[in-house]
Amino acid sequence: MRLALSSILLAALLAGCGSGEPPRRDGAPREEAAQEAAPVTGPERRILAFGNSLFAGYNLDADESYPARLENALRARGIDARVANAGVSGDTTAAGLQRLAFTLDAQERAPDLVILELGGNDLLRQLQPQETRANLARMLEILRDRDIPVLLMGMRAPPNYGPEYQAAFDALYPALAEEYGAELVPFFLEPVYDRPELIQDDRIHPTAEGIEALVAATADQVVAALPEPEPEL
Repeated sequence: MRLALSSILLAALLAGCGSGEPPRRDGAPREEAAQEAAPVTGPERRILAFGNSLFAGYNLDADESYPARLENALRARGIDARVANAGVSGDTTAAGLQRLAFTLDAQERAPDLVILELGGNDLLRQLQPQETRANLARMLEILRDRDIPVLLMGMRAPPNYGPEYQAAFDALYPALAEEYGAELVPFFLEPVYDRPELIQDDRIHPTAEGIEALVAATADQVVAALPEPEPEL
């Protein structure tokens, strides 16, 4: 399944890990960055990162995954964030739909936000876009019924699938976001797809530095998607 996702993302990336902590992009030591971080205040915000290997942290240490780095970035902004990693390598949208309710029920409390990132493996299997759309729509309905806001991470189809398939697949994420009132990142891998130095040797999955780039590019949208906390009584 991991190889499956790798193959489709290779096409999606138009392609031709280190275990240590990556440096900051501005070159400052991380110890200094920690000192510059805002104090963590306010109520705890629970975020569920629900997706495939791009969230699971393929070939990375647990603390180098997107959910872990996102949590660090939000806390550096002073947000008392707790990001649960519900990424499963190889998941299709159908597999995600099968486990979504169980995963939500397993949380200590309902998350304040779900980040939904699925669809790459559907592309590999050349599932019809309407099937992918139906599975994502059902997940969005489940989350809407539970009053849980969603940030939808979009994917893009490779051009070799043909213009009709590509147009139908690429259109489903913005259409679903509009229909279900979800926030949208149009193409999750936009910050890294054309930067080979941020991709692992498989030429697909982001390195730890690549994950940092993804977090830097999407943290503002995560913050914007978080609902205002309930006032304390």
